[in-house]
Amino acid sequence: MSDSQQILIGADPSGEPVGQALRLANRHGLVAGATGTGKTVTLQRLAEVFSDAGVAVFAADIKGDLCGLGVAGTPQGKIAERIAGMPWLNHKPQGYPVTLWDVHGQSGHPLRTTLSEMGPLLLGSLLELTDSQQSALYAAFKVADREGLLLLDIKDLKALLNHLRDHPEVLGEDSALMTTGSSQALLRRLAVLEQQGAEALFGEPALQLEDLLQPASDGRGRIHLLDASRLVHEAPKVYATFLLWLLAELFEQLPERGDADKPLLALFFDEAHLLFADTPKALQDRLEQVVRLIRSKGVGVYFVTQSPGDLPDNILAQLGLRIQHGLRAFTSKEQKSLRAVAEGFRPNPDFDALAVLTELGIGEALVGTLQDKGTPAMVQRVLVAPPQSRIGPLSESERAALIGQSALSGRYDKPVDRESAYEMLLARKGETGKDTASPAPVEARPEGGFADLAGGFLGGLAGQAMKSAVRQAANQIGRELVRGLMGSLLGGGKKRR
Repeated sequence: MSDSQQILIGADPSGEPVGQALRLANRHGLVAGATGTGKTVTLQRLAEVFSDAGVAVFAADIKGDLCGLGVAGTPQGKIAERIAGMPWLNHKPQGYPVTLWDVHGQSGHPLRTTLSEMGPLLLGSLLELTDSQQSALYAAFKVADREGLLLLDIKDLKALLNHLRDHPEVLGEDSALMTTGSSQALLRRLAVLEQQGAEALFGEPALQLEDLLQPASDGRGRIHLLDASRLVHEAPKVYATFLLWLLAELFEQLPERGDADKPLLALFFDEAHLLFADTPKALQDRLEQVVRLIRSKGVGVYFVTQSPGDLPDNILAQLGLRIQHGLRAFTSKEQKSLRAVAEGFRPNPDFDALAVLTELGIGEALVGTLQDKGTPAMVQRVLVAPPQSRIGPLSESERAALIGQSALSGRYDKPVDRESAYEMLLARKGETGKDTASPAPVEARPEGGFADLAGGFLGGLAGQAMKSAVRQAANQIGRELVRGLMGSLLGGGKKRR
């Protein structure tokens, strides 16, 4: 099998190359290991391999040094020695076609989506809503869909919430879901989101998926890097929610491909534990389904984290390629986790995987690949091949030059504020003489669960009946809008554009 048909990872102790067939790259993967063991360099190597094969890459640049992919490396010292020990590597220092993105638009092209595209399930997770607040959000989105009110940015949703507060009759049979308390709570959560600077994520022009898949002029896959060095620390929930949205959008929009020689796109989700931290069960269930099914759309998903234990078992079971860098085990809990990691590989009689895990040096890893028929191969101890691009970050001038010469330069840089819910409701206010766009002063009050949906004053049998009816209505709305979010997964819902 030629190098172009393989994901060449590195060499075993005898110097023989270790890799996996490129056509199996849509079986997903894992890159794990303690801090400082070489995960970022391994990720860089994988991104290069995919790009050389004409596969697009989207990755989060957590520490800001993955952007070195954009310029040629200058191997020396131990890096040069490792290259010399891999004569089959055909190492040629070079930069790769990199496109830089930044939610805040400072260190890359602005990266945006719209509230309508994100949908109520992901937005509710981002806002960390209670059950009653989530139900109210579902009801608001249902009205927006029915009345053709585009929710592009946060001011659109604020305007809609205030419109529903002043005109509860618009909700129809769902009016019990939008109480004064739940409406106020949603407005407070949106205000917190704005204070975190997350409003920059919502608006237009929104990211178009075809721009991620467009190859470079030389045929290599373009590598898209999201600068998350600030985002992951200041607003980790925003970071995780965006990646979940991207995964859902790809699943909805890409056609079925079946078995192919290579994937269309490789996604690398660094700090992957954030995707599952405090994630509602409904959303985690959908995520597990999408990860399982998106392989048929030609997308390979690669999770990058410190320990495989950071991921749910149902996700781990779907990961074919496993690259495990060194782990440390000082406590009994860590030792138990270490054993679980070692047992996750197919044993190799030549060494004890459990013992090797704590001995691995920087740039070494235990690697479990898939054989040609898709079954796990025996685990191997591997020296990871050095990347051909720079190991380390770009300078400010290099980054600016990369952004300036980007094929997408000027396409996303200037925000566009077209007519949407805010303007449409403002126009209605002008016709009626009643302000429905500006939020009224909010009085803080405790936030509760489903009991709040009845206004806090119903009791006895009447209150129980009301709560039951509200719960049924909320579940029905949730089912409709989950279909809209996940599209073909749950039955071809309407796309909110």
